Amino acid sequence: MTTAPTSPDPTMAAIGQAVAEGRAGDIASARQRLLNLWSAIGVTGDPLHRCSLAHYLADLYEDPARALVWDIRALDAADAVTEERVQEHHAGIHIAGFYPSLHLNLADNYRRLGSFEAATEHINAAKAHAPQLPRGPYGDLLRGAIREVAEAIAGRDCTRRASAPGSPT
Repeated sequence: MTTAPTSPDPTMAAIGQAVAEGRAGDIASARQRLLNLWSAIGVTGDPLHRCSLAHYLADLYEDPARALVWDIRALDAADAVTEERVQEHHAGIHIAGFYPSLHLNLADNYRRLGSFEAATEHINAAKAHAPQLPRGPYGDLLRGAIREVAEAIAGRDCTRRASAPGSPT
């Protein structure tokens, strides 16, 4: 995104810092920071905070069952986020754009666990929401991942994708 957040949000900033730490390789510290934030936010806290945190925290678990728990929490929180709340945080972002990635992650976790029926439901939902993806590298990346996971589901492949978030490069 090229636009800046519309108002400062210390919780989103703290989530961003933890995500950067995890992407820099300190997975354990990033995970602990996000878990501490989750405790502070609480299960009834701001749905945007819960959705963002859970979405990123799921990527810090190699175990698909543990990642699945956080991806389910992210989708549940997204369902509670209003468009107005997203716009308060960042003009130009829309809640509809969250769903392709959220469903993709669920499909991938279910696939890795061998639950192909559930994986198929979520990859179909990701495909249905894919038109909401932006044009450009991010949208292209997700569209490619949706195709990749769909092929793995069709092939009944349970192995971790090399291109999955958090995979070693």
